[in-house]
Amino acid sequence: MFYTPDSRRCACPDTLSGQPPSTRRQPKLSRNITVAAKVGGDPNPDNNASLAAAVARARMVSMPNAKIKAAIDKAFGAGATAVSYEEITYEGYGPAGVAFYVECLTDNKNRTAADVRSAFTHSGGNLGTSGSVAFQFERKGTIAVDKVIKSDDKKVPDRPNAEDEDEFMMAVAEAGGDDYEDAGDEWIVWTQYDNMQEVQKALEAQGIEVKGAELTRVPTTPTTVSVSDAKKVQRLADKLDELEDVQNVYNTMDVTDEIAAALDED
Repeated sequence: MFYTPDSRRCACPDTLSGQPPSTRRQPKLSRNITVAAKVGGDPNPDNNASLAAAVARARMVSMPNAKIKAAIDKAFGAGATAVSYEEITYEGYGPAGVAFYVECLTDNKNRTAADVRSAFTHSGGNLGTSGSVAFQFERKGTIAVDKVIKSDDKKVPDRPNAEDEDEFMMAVAEAGGDDYEDAGDEWIVWTQYDNMQEVQKALEAQGIEVKGAELTRVPTTPTTVSVSDAKKVQRLADKLDELEDVQNVYNTMDVTDEIAAALDED
């Protein structure tokens, strides 16, 4: 059963319906690949769903294959720079009672804890205990599909990929996707957290080229805030996202058209 994307509007950074992560995020994405490979216990993305998602996200920002391979090698002690990272999460509340869920990868928990706590404290927020906000988010998979595949060669024309919505809707349903939304030049397909890779393969088997895929968290009940509070919430989100050990920052702020326009102005 498909439904309108409005029910999912929230402030989740780097979602596929917005701009892809910039190249400045490549070190974080590299670290994410290392942990996904290690936790999954397999360096082959075909056999490791978390690793497949991490690699797909890295390729969306054009990370070279050599860097992807190096990140995977680190997970199994290969190479001179092999390191061990630990996954750790923080939960808390920001301005206007907006819930935050922060995913980190670190080789120094004391440093990470201090940095995250400082960001909350200096932004009018506070950290909570484990489980204090996690229940406000649902884990989902997202797959981006370009409607038209743009050609880099002027002599080679662009080619259609998923232009017809009715045909695409049927393809998503057949592939086992939960729903989809129109994001301008691309479609965003929503899947169950543990079914993203299977849906991606099923779409590709139908001749649809997939741009990228990633795992995310979607707030179950978005928090309504004023424009002034939205700017404070965004500042906290930006501070957290800039931290070395932070991989993903999710919050429950409901991003209305008015708030989106105000944040774009900043």
